[in-house]
Amino acid sequence: MQTENEIKEMVRQKYSDIALQDKDTNAASCCGAGGCSTEVYNIMSEDYEPLDGYTKDADLGLGCGLPTVFAKIKEGDTVIDLGSGAGNDCFIARAETGPTGKVIGVDFTPAMIDKARENADKMGYNNVEFRQGDIEKMPVGGNMANVVVSNCVLNLVPNKKAVFAEIFRVLKPGGHFSISDIVLTDVLPQKLQTTAEMYAGCVAGAIQMEAYLDLIKEAGFQNIIVQKNKPIIIPDDILVNYLNDDEITEYQSKETAIRSITVYAEKGEKAMACTPGGGCC
Repeated sequence: MQTENEIKEMVRQKYSDIALQDKDTNAASCCGAGGCSTEVYNIMSEDYEPLDGYTKDADLGLGCGLPTVFAKIKEGDTVIDLGSGAGNDCFIARAETGPTGKVIGVDFTPAMIDKARENADKMGYNNVEFRQGDIEKMPVGGNMANVVVSNCVLNLVPNKKAVFAEIFRVLKPGGHFSISDIVLTDVLPQKLQTTAEMYAGCVAGAIQMEAYLDLIKEAGFQNIIVQKNKPIIIPDDILVNYLNDDEITEYQSKETAIRSITVYAEKGEKAMACTPGGGCC
């Protein structure tokens, strides 16, 4: 059993490698985790290209949804993107918040921060910044964001409870989040649960959807809505790396256990600045 620090270091190294790959390489993989499929499509991500603010150089094909589409971002908002990667969701959020708003991307991996800053500099964006840090303890002050977004990141984090407490802390009263993530609706085969490559590929780090939504409620959020729920089908040429023929047959005979969900929730207008254990009180 890996420790939290070991998992974090594995994820940091894998995503450092991904930062140096192009989108086509990532798109032929499971959430960018490596060249684990010969089928040239990403089994998680959706098409960003029609969205205002889309930046090709910032699109590494690593997401599992389109949280900014659902995020109700208004002009002048301050938006925080958790696990901002090369900056794609930040630049799309900027198109919504406009030049009077501000977008802050937080990412764990130095190579991703460097890539995102390079992309922002090329486009001359002076209201988009990127900060290196752990989203379990964000380098961001409390009560400063109108909106938090994240795309296929929390499933990589061992302590999801801490992340939701941090989201609550950094949001202004009345603020909200929209997060796309991978969750489970059934038990995965043990070999998929314990494989490090599948962890970096956004699958083995996922938890049951009911438990995920409970963490959001326990953090103090209100009006929790699942805005989108879609099945994630793992192709045979990925499954054969982890399961034998009988195990694949059994796995595929059941309803798809892996889901991509986009969840919305609000911090109440009268909410305290932070929750106990949130690191600010």
